[in-house]
Amino acid sequence: MQSFAALLERLVLTPSRNAKLQLIGDYLRHTPDPARGWAIAAITGDLDIPSVKPAALRELVAGRVDPVLFRLSYDYVGDLAETISLIWPQRPGANRAPALDEVVGTLMESTKAQGLLRVEVWLDALDSTGRWALLKLVTGGLRIGVSARLARQALADFGKINVTEIEELWHGLSPPYVELFAWLEGRAEKPVSLALSPFRPPMLAHPLLDKAQRMDPQELSPDLISPADFAAEWKWDGVRVQLVADQGQRRLYTRNGDDISGTFPDLLAAADFNAALDGELLIRAPGGGVASFNELQQRLNRKTVSPRQMAERPAMLRAYDIMQDGAEDLRPLPFAERRKRLERFVVTLDDPRIDLSPLVRFEDAIALQDLRSHPPTREIEGLMLKRWSAPYVAGRPAGQWYKWKRDPYLVDAVLMYAQRGHGKRSGLYSDFTFGVWRHTPEGEELTPVGKAYFGFTDEELSQLDKYVRDHTLDRFGPVRSVTANKDEGLVLEVAFEGLQRSPRHRSGIAMRFPRIHRIRWDKPSRDADRIETLEAMLDM
Repeated sequence: MQSFAALLERLVLTPSRNAKLQLIGDYLRHTPDPARGWAIAAITGDLDIPSVKPAALRELVAGRVDPVLFRLSYDYVGDLAETISLIWPQRPGANRAPALDEVVGTLMESTKAQGLLRVEVWLDALDSTGRWALLKLVTGGLRIGVSARLARQALADFGKINVTEIEELWHGLSPPYVELFAWLEGRAEKPVSLALSPFRPPMLAHPLLDKAQRMDPQELSPDLISPADFAAEWKWDGVRVQLVADQGQRRLYTRNGDDISGTFPDLLAAADFNAALDGELLIRAPGGGVASFNELQQRLNRKTVSPRQMAERPAMLRAYDIMQDGAEDLRPLPFAERRKRLERFVVTLDDPRIDLSPLVRFEDAIALQDLRSHPPTREIEGLMLKRWSAPYVAGRPAGQWYKWKRDPYLVDAVLMYAQRGHGKRSGLYSDFTFGVWRHTPEGEELTPVGKAYFGFTDEELSQLDKYVRDHTLDRFGPVRSVTANKDEGLVLEVAFEGLQRSPRHRSGIAMRFPRIHRIRWDKPSRDADRIETLEAMLDM
């Protein structure tokens, strides 16, 4: 358990992607089965320990620590596992630190009462870092700056194979992956995936940028796009998915390989075929068009979905590629041929839940620029450009696919609240809530319109953190309110992709992909934008 805790701590404190891969690889080489497999399952989010829940941990610590002290500590720290690990008063005794596989194996076979008793004993045996790792493990709350795909890349590096092989096997494997490690170490043959309808690593696009924005001057310029070389499609504001059906087994995957089949049974019901489609998950509007992303959000991340929810927000797939048709793998074919196959395939389905992403006709780059800037509906983010000759290649191959998004909207807002981040940002205020001015019967006031936690450099983050600490008005657990009035306040230039009406938000507006574009140290808070500015954008 101590070596797993050390790994997590190093991953949290390591910003470099390659360094994280090295750390995971070293751990895999020096850790035996099954512990290393449980560690990977925890990192990828594929480990579920049902016997211990956060509410039970709160009760457990209440028996050891003064409740007022715990509440104040939790308010200050803002993270349950970190608070308990720091404040836990160990009882003396001949305690032995548990091994990771011992922890997982014991808790998997324990009742809730038994599991909590074992956790209490282990907390006495571990140091603060070990306690933190134990609590993160049992609650499934790992936030260490490592995605599931990065962990799978580390496995591929460990076995000196392409990550695509891991991705295509993953959904047919179960923790602690003993057979997988035997293959990666050359001690056994490659496992045969037991999963029908496997996930296939997606092909991704590079951003198409103007010359002033390009990091590499050799990147393709927008003015070189021609209809002879590239097909154009609208880039819809939804979720990239794969709809796969194989011998009656139907699955819906996100672009990262997460299985969300249970959330969209209405769309799975339309997959009466043996094929793998790549496309955009959307909600069909009552009038037959595409609903806003806000409507799709109401169905995402649900474990179950009711008939009423499916009726009110029917899911649909806008297909733009076909990877498999029956037993035939179509990925080596050029896009022009795959597109013809896709058109014939969708026509034969004759189902409104699956339609075809239309091609956008254009004469030259100037006409394409105009289409990109003036799409026919707000649910379009821009354009996708695909080279006619491109095979379907996993990853982000150079020069094949490009996304050319609309220029973002910009608004000047005032910083109102800040919250500490997670992982390497846990000691910094990095999540910022901002607002714009509106008139009320009591006078002018700021109303929150969004929250952003990226878009700034490390240096700017340090400046923002210092500003929050120097201008704190009040504390609400891990959140601080800062000075924000007509005479004093920090203006943030916020970029975002779009707006939707939302009764769930106090302002009545939901902001899509907000990020901090600039810190306006020069601008008085009274000159920030008003709610009327955003409301006017709703009609654009």
